[in-house]
Amino acid sequence: MKTNFFASLLGLFLILISCGKDEIQNELDDSSNQSENLITVNSKDVLGKSIRDFDVLPENDPSTNMKNLQMAIDWASLSGSALFVEPSDQPYHVQGGLILRNNVSLIGVHGPTPRGTINPKQKGTPVGSVFRITDRRNPFITVEAGTQIKGVQFWYSDQTINDPAKIVQYPATIKASQTSSAQGVFLSCLTFYGEYLAIDFNSPREHPCELMTFEHCYGYPLSGEFIRVDNCYDIPRLLHCHVNPAIQRFVGGQYSPSVVDAVTANKTFAYTINHTDNAQLIDIFTFGTYGGIYLGGDTYGQLTNFNLDCVAIGIYKKGNNTFNRNWQIAQGSIIANVGNDVKDIHPIVIDGEGHTSLTNVEAFSGANPALTTVKENNSWDFMLVDGDKKLTISMYGCRMRNYASDNPITIQNENAIIHADGCFDKHENLFSLP
Repeated sequence: MKTNFFASLLGLFLILISCGKDEIQNELDDSSNQSENLITVNSKDVLGKSIRDFDVLPENDPSTNMKNLQMAIDWASLSGSALFVEPSDQPYHVQGGLILRNNVSLIGVHGPTPRGTINPKQKGTPVGSVFRITDRRNPFITVEAGTQIKGVQFWYSDQTINDPAKIVQYPATIKASQTSSAQGVFLSCLTFYGEYLAIDFNSPREHPCELMTFEHCYGYPLSGEFIRVDNCYDIPRLLHCHVNPAIQRFVGGQYSPSVVDAVTANKTFAYTINHTDNAQLIDIFTFGTYGGIYLGGDTYGQLTNFNLDCVAIGIYKKGNNTFNRNWQIAQGSIIANVGNDVKDIHPIVIDGEGHTSLTNVEAFSGANPALTTVKENNSWDFMLVDGDKKLTISMYGCRMRNYASDNPITIQNENAIIHADGCFDKHENLFSLP
């Protein structure tokens, strides 16, 4: 009786195994039959139509590639398509003068690549989604509305690394349209090697730019200007951007101190905001430019999480009225030590009208072998307050060190009203105003 019972159980068990095996095999068979309908995430078709399909090729001359890429862009504009900058072990040499028409996305494979991509076969030549630029007359690409450039490297192969006399003053790499309003533009994960001016959104008043997002952009502009914006009447966003002379260390090498000195001698700012409503600047870095961030008289907004290293002036804030020329500035560090005279070095300069709120902003100074600093290795003060009109400043939790003057704040505006609380001077003593 027990033998028959166990035999029945064994038979049932074998039947279940057989059924399960058939179901698994059926599922495998179904999966293989459906494989043609699956989307492969690493397929270029997911990202867009390849620029190679339009005969944009590494072996072409730059003029041919420019004409073919413009043809691809014109095609993509009609449907709002994306063009895929297919990675290659040799860059795409393309002449400037491109126009990224309305609705088009130009997409490569990269996140930001600071220090550069490494070519195992040809040292000094970046690999991946790379445009090689040698055109000295035209901006590389002018963008119109509803456009996107993402995941691309821009390489100026003829730019000097170590001779200031041989710096090539290339036109902007990316420029806002001057004949239509460049609105809704998204620039992301872009790396620049050898550029003179990376992103130029100085728009004419009759064609203002609006609602641009610039994020994860890296470079070292030899003009000292990385991103500049003018006549933007609806919230530009600058997020997670980084300027440093070692950006192309694995490509052509780090810029020499003499080249960095030539950049600071231009007395330009890495980031310039003019005629702009409610600008947003978050996680902003620069090293080795004369100025860090210039906030023009007709602007307002918020600046937070920043590091402005080896500059003469960290933040220059102006204001042309008392209504809304106000900036909230917080969570940042400034190292001001560059220039000819220590009395000209100010981590912060505030001028004109309006209000400035400074919260948890620190400044210190010292030597750095990557460029020439003043012999004192100090700034003159923490902040210079200039002008002759009424302005207001509030300071909370500011740490002020390594300044040469007796007082951390130089007040040349007798109409300025300044309130400081919970701050500390160079002697680590509590500082407050009034």
